Amino acid sequence: MAKRGTNEGSIFKRKDGRWVGSLNMGWEDGKRKRRHFYAATAGEVRDELLKARSDQSRGLPVRTERQTVAQFLDHWLKHTLKAKAKPRSHESFSAIARLHIKPTLGKIQLHKLTPQHVQKLLDEKSQPYKVKKKNGTEENKQGRSPQTVANIGTVLRSALAQALKWGLVARNSAALVTPPRITRKQIEPLDPEGARKLLGEAKGSRFEPVYVTTLTLGLRRGEVLGLRWSDVDMEQRTLHVSQSLQRLLTGSDIKGKKSALQATETKTDGSRRSIALPDSVVKALKARRVKQAEERLAAGSEWKDSGLVFTSATGRAVEPKVLHREYKALLKKAELPTTLRFHDLRHSAASLLLAQGIHPRAIMKLLGHSPITVTMNVYGHVMPAMMRDAADKMDAILGGA
Repeated sequence: MAKRGTNEGSIFKRKDGRWVGSLNMGWEDGKRKRRHFYAATAGEVRDELLKARSDQSRGLPVRTERQTVAQFLDHWLKHTLKAKAKPRSHESFSAIARLHIKPTLGKIQLHKLTPQHVQKLLDEKSQPYKVKKKNGTEENKQGRSPQTVANIGTVLRSALAQALKWGLVARNSAALVTPPRITRKQIEPLDPEGARKLLGEAKGSRFEPVYVTTLTLGLRRGEVLGLRWSDVDMEQRTLHVSQSLQRLLTGSDIKGKKSALQATETKTDGSRRSIALPDSVVKALKARRVKQAEERLAAGSEWKDSGLVFTSATGRAVEPKVLHREYKALLKKAELPTTLRFHDLRHSAASLLLAQGIHPRAIMKLLGHSPITVTMNVYGHVMPAMMRDAADKMDAILGGA
């Protein structure tokens, strides 16, 4: 019988019917180290040994346990993504893994995950499904939106990219599938008449300064709710966007039952910006400061000094859902479409400025977009009107030629 080479490993069948492979790992502290691999067939063990020897020859750690997709996702989310991602992004990725990926792919061994597994998951998420109601009946639900399905693929692709770097998989299976086609939602911002109508109906209301600031400066909801007095310079008439207010999980309750409003970093590095304030915003903020001083006196010992510009009657941060409810009521009162999101006030600010001929690069700085291509892609719907206006002005200039 030929002698087995050094570190080549051995395979034999146990009394219980399982096959086991043994790989020589060398010597440590005067003792020989071996790693064992178990499977139902000799072929499966042989594959495991081949992979282990390959890892060993490349200086990679030899995997001894059959790590599942769920186990790897949990480790990646906790030890890799959490350290580099913003809290809201980490929370979103964790929810997608928990709700969509782990229930279907979680038990599959990580190294056995294939593009077919991933494609099947994405296809199934796009299909209609049924849910059981409390009374025992079933209710038909539409499939997940293309954006949600794409987000599932993004989470898997990001996680497997790390697994590939660590040598845990031979390929990134999520990068080899066909993602769903996402149709860009047509933006329907307020026109000048609608914007004036909204602010007119908001006059005198608690959140009037919020609407004025958001619609004029194009702030995100989290940015306006996270605005602090220390970010506002009335004398220089400037405002600095430096943080965002978000409701996030407190950490221990994965189901989201425990959460809190927290100040977080802005969406991107480019979102940290200084903005020149027009008279309308300066006036609104001055009125807000006077009103807040009155609320502080009325609240007495109940007042909580958060340092925020927009607060409750006791100084606490404004709940996003409270602002959402008041905003929807305002739309109804102003006889505007109630389908308009609060975020559409930001779109309205950009669209109105573009329509007035403000240079796109100035609007890019106002909104906190990093590349100008983002601004032009999002607000390209305004460009045809601008081009027509440019053509008319050129006629006016050269018409007598």
